[in-house]
Amino acid sequence: MSEQLYQDRIVALAKAKTGAGKLANPTRTVRRDNPLCGDRVTIDVRLEDGKIAEIAHQVRGCLLCQASASALASIAVGKDADGIAAIRHDAERAVGRETGTAAEPFAAFSPVADHKSRQECVLLAFEALQDALS
Repeated sequence: MSEQLYQDRIVALAKAKTGAGKLANPTRTVRRDNPLCGDRVTIDVRLEDGKIAEIAHQVRGCLLCQASASALASIAVGKDADGIAAIRHDAERAVGRETGTAAEPFAAFSPVADHKSRQECVLLAFEALQDALS
């Protein structure tokens, strides 16, 4: 399973660690846990006029969770809550929860569609960011 699931593109996203760390002065900080697997994501955002000006994340979790947080951070700046919701729909398409084809960077997560128990790992960063924007 791990060879099929951990494709090179997913590993590259995790290794990129885009947005990894903490913000000095976040507008909001939210932590979300996945009790089923023990993953934990903490998201810091600095908002300006309702849009994400800066984002950072700390992930204690699996490679999928790390890769998803990195992918999300790579495209979140400049987005508002509606923009993040649209990106989440793309991630949901990638993991097979919605119909259609996902765009990059979330298309990389298409192998997760066959592993329902791992889909939450991909979506956990979105849960935290959604809380931070509400």
